[in-house]
Amino acid sequence: MYYPHVRDLFRQHGKPDIAQGQMAYMRNQFEFFGLKMPQWTALSKAIIAERGIPQGEALKALVRECFADEHREMQYFGLQIVEKSIRRQPEDFIDFLEELICTRSWWDTVDWIAKLVGMHLERYPQLRRPVCARWLASGNFWLQRVTLIFQLRYRDKTDADLLFENIRQVAASKEFFLQKGAGWALRQYSKSNPEAVRQFIENTALAPLTKREGRKYL
Repeated sequence: MYYPHVRDLFRQHGKPDIAQGQMAYMRNQFEFFGLKMPQWTALSKAIIAERGIPQGEALKALVRECFADEHREMQYFGLQIVEKSIRRQPEDFIDFLEELICTRSWWDTVDWIAKLVGMHLERYPQLRRPVCARWLASGNFWLQRVTLIFQLRYRDKTDADLLFENIRQVAASKEFFLQKGAGWALRQYSKSNPEAVRQFIENTALAPLTKREGRKYL
């Protein structure tokens, strides 16, 4: 069984004293084994080399088991195998990514999944607008955050109209993660098109946090 093997190996190498600090940092929302990033990535690499990556529904089943676990490192393992297989996934895999965004949601996993959404929507650009429209209308601020930041790595290929449109739709929100995400997206895009970002900030009613973040490179 794949999942118990990962869980037992992570537990075996974990350090309870480190786990306490990790739990405190994450506001005690999740349990931790006490593995730092270099440790769990090395263990994951060895496990994947030995056992490979499941395909299709078997992959989803394994990742769901990882996300049902109370230990955060298990979610990290699940996202690692998704990332290694994302370039082979069919169009409707976006629905599974949506499921993961909404499961045990916090910035660490959501922002990682946003990167995977960006990779997926590079391959299926026709999904960008309908998916963003659905997620913005959902009322779930984690899904809304992903609509703002999934293009972070697109650079000069960013769909600026879509980015600005999505930011406008959440601009009135008091949610920190939306204000910060919008600013992050603007700051990143300003590396490619500073004038467009400058004009957008000047002509749009944005939260002070969003403006401050968005202007950092201007």
